[in-house]
Amino acid sequence: MNDNDRALCATTAGLIRASGAIAVWGLALALIAGLVLALTGRSLPPTCWAAFAVVALAGLPERYAAFRLRHEAAIYEALCQGAIPTLAALEASFKSLGLRRETDSSRPLAEHVRATRQLMQRHGFTVVMQTIVFALGLALE
Repeated sequence: MNDNDRALCATTAGLIRASGAIAVWGLALALIAGLVLALTGRSLPPTCWAAFAVVALAGLPERYAAFRLRHEAAIYEALCQGAIPTLAALEASFKSLGLRRETDSSRPLAEHVRATRQLMQRHGFTVVMQTIVFALGLALE
């Protein structure tokens, strides 16, 4: 890896770490919605109940995306620090763990970063959706 690749890895890891606040917000929304349903679910109007249920259930894919992003951050940090020496070694470890199908070619670093950014966008969209539906649930109460 050259210096530009290491800088890209370090920057991407930093960006993922910075998005951790979004993950905390998504978890908080899901937990609060679950508590509202558990404590007052029977007395809520059906539309309000449904809104809080959607927020709580959206916490499942949000948690999975947050987990994947934490894993990606660790990978980029390892690439930056040299613990994973090459992208070929990274791909081999993915194949060994069953995380990637057998392929002929290794993905370039730019493609890894693009996929990570897409995951971050999907995670952010999920949390924004949770926030909007949570606010609607509060307004309907």
